Amino acid sequence: MKHIRPITCLVFIITLLAVIAAGTAILSHQGPGPYNYESIRGELIKIHGQGLYQHMSADVAIQGIAQDYVTLCIAVPLLLISLFLARRGSRKALFVLSGTLGYFLLTYLFYTAMAMYNAMFLAYVFLLGASFISFILVLFSYDVTNCKAWFASENQLRNAGIFLITNASLISMLWLRIVLPPLFDGSIIPPEVQHYTTLVVQGFDLGLFLPMAFVVGILALRRNAYGYLFTVIYTLFLALLMTALTAKILFMARTGAPVSPAIFIIPTINGIAVLFSVALLRNVTAR
Repeated sequence: MKHIRPITCLVFIITLLAVIAAGTAILSHQGPGPYNYESIRGELIKIHGQGLYQHMSADVAIQGIAQDYVTLCIAVPLLLISLFLARRGSRKALFVLSGTLGYFLLTYLFYTAMAMYNAMFLAYVFLLGASFISFILVLFSYDVTNCKAWFASENQLRNAGIFLITNASLISMLWLRIVLPPLFDGSIIPPEVQHYTTLVVQGFDLGLFLPMAFVVGILALRRNAYGYLFTVIYTLFLALLMTALTAKILFMARTGAPVSPAIFIIPTINGIAVLFSVALLRNVTAR
């Protein structure tokens, strides 16, 4: 793996800050408790009222805590283990490291842009920067011109490409189901905006991450080397992200919040992404 030293240093920084940020959110309980807040649009929003996310709406705060558990218990160990094995020359571990860094990049991009300002703001900023730089450096470690020879079967990659296209289409429809009706009835702003400025998750997904998945899937179907490379990385990233989203839905369901149709769609995509991730890693040659 190229750039071993800077990548290793950045991964340790990510690990330390992620443990601090996620642990603080999980363990903090200060604040007045839940209360109602009138937004600038005159809507009453239930505010979480406690802990690090005390100024966020109750349903979004509980989603943040759910993702913090996934980050702390799954993403951080996966990051360290994949780094250790990638340093020893494992191609499979290099793919896992790439996908996990992609998860941290997306997670703290959203936290920096969406989370109500709190004591971990600088941690989010450093995590975003370290994740982005380390992700780019890891991508430079791949020999794209010869990467097709790393895979035992092209069929697995093409099937995963179809899955990425299908997933991007389904999630796009899920988000457009939120965005489009208010545009048609003239109310413009969906209730899901709550007291925030915009739909951050839907915006980044529709503008960046879902088109990216669609393009990667198309490239895989065309047997493009970049398509093969990024199909593995994106599928691993998606498996980890969907695990966090599944945790969010389960935490929301415990509070009685409406979770349909996401409770059917997200866990299904999660399970398929995990199965494809395992199959793709088995398809990668050891060295």
